[in-house]
Amino acid sequence: QVQLVESGGGSVQAGGSLRLSCEVSGRTYNGYPMAWFRQGPGKEREFVAGISWNGGSTSFSESVKGRFTISRESAKNPAILQMNSLRPEDTAVYYCAGDAAQKRGVGGTSPQDYYYWGHGTQVTVSS
Repeated sequence: QVQLVESGGGSVQAGGSLRLSCEVSGRTYNGYPMAWFRQGPGKEREFVAGISWNGGSTSFSESVKGRFTISRESAKNPAILQMNSLRPEDTAVYYCAGDAAQKRGVGGTSPQDYYYWGHGTQVTVSS
């Protein structure tokens, strides 16, 4: 069984930065595409950023492109989301997600494309 645990959320003012981490525990889980999604109040879960199995490819939603980066730190921390220039509209619960299939390139942008999920970490940006 694979468990994903997010950390690094918190409350910041607009323009600030946060760094979210996704730690893997349980069985060995390495070499799979990873992604970050978020879900704001009353909204559907939406794709934020994705990274390929080796970190060589990344993708971002238009709303965060140029402000957020995603990277792989290690097998235990396969998805780091660095969030800069935060805006109030970035307020949401952020979820780490892991693909169940090894593949080239980044994974999909739909929640249905991912099998493993963390419980989420709250990010609140005040104006």
